Amino acid sequence: MIGISKLAKSYADRILFEDVSFSLNPGSRYGLVGANGSGKTTFLRVVSGEEPASDGVVSIDRNARVAFLRQDRTLDDAELVIELAMMGDAPTWNALSEQRRIAKGQGDPARLHELEDVLRLHDGYTLESRAGAILDGLGIPVSSHRCPLATLSGGFKLRVLLAQVLLGGPDVLLLDEPTNHLDILSIRWLEKFLASYKGCAVIISHDQRFLDNVATHILDVDYETVTLYVGNYAAFSLEKQATLERKQAEQAQQEKLIADKRAFVERFRYKATKARQAQSRIKQLEKIEVIEIAQTSRRAPALSFEQLRPSGRDVLEIKGLCKAYGDHEVLRNVSLSVRRGDKLAVIGPNGLGKSTLLKILVERVSSDDGTVEWGHEVRTGYFPQDHAEVLDGAAPTPLEFLWSIVPNETPNYVRSQLGRVLLSGSDVDKSVGALSGGEAARLLFAKLAVERPNVLVLDEPTNHLDLESIHALIKALRGFEGTVIFVSHDRYFVSELATRILELTATGPRDYPGTYAEYLAQLGDDHLDADAVVLKAKADKERTTVEPAALSSWETKKRERNRRKELPARRDKVMAEVEAAEERLKAILDMYVAPGFFERTSQQEVAGFEAEQAALKLRIETLMAEWEAVEREIAELASE
Repeated sequence: MIGISKLAKSYADRILFEDVSFSLNPGSRYGLVGANGSGKTTFLRVVSGEEPASDGVVSIDRNARVAFLRQDRTLDDAELVIELAMMGDAPTWNALSEQRRIAKGQGDPARLHELEDVLRLHDGYTLESRAGAILDGLGIPVSSHRCPLATLSGGFKLRVLLAQVLLGGPDVLLLDEPTNHLDILSIRWLEKFLASYKGCAVIISHDQRFLDNVATHILDVDYETVTLYVGNYAAFSLEKQATLERKQAEQAQQEKLIADKRAFVERFRYKATKARQAQSRIKQLEKIEVIEIAQTSRRAPALSFEQLRPSGRDVLEIKGLCKAYGDHEVLRNVSLSVRRGDKLAVIGPNGLGKSTLLKILVERVSSDDGTVEWGHEVRTGYFPQDHAEVLDGAAPTPLEFLWSIVPNETPNYVRSQLGRVLLSGSDVDKSVGALSGGEAARLLFAKLAVERPNVLVLDEPTNHLDLESIHALIKALRGFEGTVIFVSHDRYFVSELATRILELTATGPRDYPGTYAEYLAQLGDDHLDADAVVLKAKADKERTTVEPAALSSWETKKRERNRRKELPARRDKVMAEVEAAEERLKAILDMYVAPGFFERTSQQEVAGFEAEQAALKLRIETLMAEWEAVEREIAELASE
């Protein structure tokens, strides 16, 4: 489908990538990863033909249709949402538009038969329903489909653009951060769409769970080239680390060999009986080529958050909080108590007031009803989803911005704090308004670091961050001894950090004191797993049609007896599955250490084992969470 040979791109003396050669095939989905600024978007632009290569060739089948979702593209605000989506299938849309004009007497009636053939060939009369289905899948309500684009927010406008790209039935999909501004339900819909896509897709994303669920291959932009790996992101991470470790081991072995030979030469070169052997080793040294390990472009910020002083035990008390915008109620009767040390994830689909709740907490928006009371010695630090909330109107440069927060500190201290978030050299003196999304986010993290609050209120903190920065943020927040309240649609981030879940639903808030894995195992549904939501909804519907709203005491006791019998069997089954998974995991690890394994095993087979290893680890984590939930329920029933 796409052939790439000796491809290179550079700007002046800066090389983004060079000597890139591989084929991208139909039916495969390539996750394009790399540090911010490494050249991912540029690579897509070169592949699409929008930007010339410095060297090399990109060849795409002449008849292939290529669709490119770019973050900087805009649509006409005056156009209807449904029609903008329909424009994605250009041949069909043009035929329908011309047909309508002819019907109004504005075209050549002789063209009608030809247009009818086009519409029949492209299934044209289903275009509107197909567009509506994609818009609905991306979370744009049916009530908005026939409204002008101007009525939608910026995030939803990008969804319309994505719908337009997907509807065209392209042979090649080039997607630059398609999950930006999508909620979890929409991300899951997109995952399913891509899983059934028959063409060739290349996708830039910093959402690790999305890449694990979608990618069949990874394209890694690093070391001034682009390297192709087989498998999803988890498999790629393992293989890349293993490759680096092998190179480091080979380099260390060569350096030791050189050191030993040099020591021999230095000791015996002037001794007559050993002179010939010393000369032989000198010749051997001249032939040894030491492996050079290229410098990676991956850089992680050194994030760290410390409290100036701890808060009291009771951090936050919310009672009966309500908020509406006109007739649209976003928060209804939210009540919540937060304790010191909680890491509370606020989750749910878009439009149910997650960001509004955080803005009420930090007094940027007022509630319609209810109360918010912060506890003793609480000092909050706020990270907004829209960085402009803090940065607009601020000091003109990052250096001046951060210094204005700690005016009594030295210039070296301020520069060192900026350096920790990868802002150094000329970066500290450029305009705050010219910062990229990732740079602006890291500047705000530096602000929180020097302010030293004991409660962090974070609204979508992983937006615009590369994977290295996301991992650094998770590590920093885990080590933070204060309290964290955060909104996120990033399933990996939530699962790695949250110790408590607050899900905002259409029927009201749901508070669960546990991790994401425990939440999912206990309740079986949440908005981080759309499949589970659908299954739960079906089960609830079936239950309400068969059972009365209130069960009799006899029926309740009967159910409890049955549950007591079922739970031990379920616990034993789960533990058996854990043991089987652990045995297989051990077998894979034993293969790795077997003599000659990597010499006789192909790279593709090794990648397969590594992907299986990653999947087994996730499987064991999920099963253990389920086992703990079952054990808790057994204990609860035993105590009744």
